[in-house]
Amino acid sequence: MANPRKAVVVGISGCSSSGKTSISRLLRDIFPNTFVLHEDDFYLPETELPKKYDLLDWDCAESLSIPDMLKSLKHIHAEGTFPPFLDSKEDQNTVGDIPVSQTTIDELKARVKTWTSFGNQGFGILENSPNAIRLCIFDGFLLYSKSMAPIQSQIDVKLFLRVSYAKAKARREARSGYVTLEGFWEDPPGYVDKIVWPNYVEDHKWMFESGDVEGALREDVVKETGIKSQVDGVDRDMETTLRWAVHTLMDQLPLLAKAEQ
Repeated sequence: MANPRKAVVVGISGCSSSGKTSISRLLRDIFPNTFVLHEDDFYLPETELPKKYDLLDWDCAESLSIPDMLKSLKHIHAEGTFPPFLDSKEDQNTVGDIPVSQTTIDELKARVKTWTSFGNQGFGILENSPNAIRLCIFDGFLLYSKSMAPIQSQIDVKLFLRVSYAKAKARREARSGYVTLEGFWEDPPGYVDKIVWPNYVEDHKWMFESGDVEGALREDVVKETGIKSQVDGVDRDMETTLRWAVHTLMDQLPLLAKAEQ
């Protein structure tokens, strides 16, 4: 191949407060040669955001610069580096306490280290080779909706975290707010019920049986899109989700590397 990719992009998507950012940061620490790209860094200025019920709507595709997102993903594939033209604010936002034990994190780090060692499937993919690539974890609340079709070919592995309305609402309302381009945003009362959850349902119901976003994913959608999600329902604990994500990447990365040869 004349111009082999220099990075693999792993999308981690799901409703706001489904655990995406926590899992993304943990994967960055567990896998070598890895960095995180946040979809939240592509918000338009507040003055350009759409409104719904006279509230700023941060939870829709129209609030994002999709061309800038596409430009960044293409840069990552071609250069294997974080886009130098992107000023990230997202790492200034806290995710609260992460309910994963250090013992589990250390165990998974050791497992990945073994996986990347000589004679194992992961050897030479992310390190220990002149052709090693970087791993970009792309964390975003809106990656697989039909409105985001322009960027989806740039996502090599698609992970989807599921959460119930009750848990998403409790987690979102427990947050103090978010650092933005202009300063700081704090959800007004009722924001989850008016904006966050209805938008999530509208953008993702096509993926689910009978449009029930707390139910089962449609098999034809999973097969066509390659989206991977845990099979045992919503609200899986963070430790179980992290193990699933690590094992999924250990399975998928060698397949991608082989396809590039």
